[in-house]
Amino acid sequence: MQNKLREIRRAKDVSQQQLAEAVKTSRQTIIGIEKGHTKRPSDELMIKIADYFKVAVDEIFTTPLVAHMSQEKQDNLLPTGTEN
Repeated sequence: MQNKLREIRRAKDVSQQQLAEAVKTSRQTIIGIEKGHTKRPSDELMIKIADYFKVAVDEIFTTPLVAHMSQEKQDNLLPTGTEN
């Protein structure tokens, strides 16, 4: 799974251990997510991580559902054509 967790965590100067403790998981889980070894964290964990950094889930994680929802949101914002 693609994600920007390491990038965001480092930008906020938060260690893997600090994040793990804050979201009640293990440091190994955080490492697995950052390296892409975790197929897909639980929705609950993705939400906890996003809440911790005060960002939207889709700013950190790209899951098929998030990607689909983001595309749908963009499609709704695009003009549908020039109808007179």
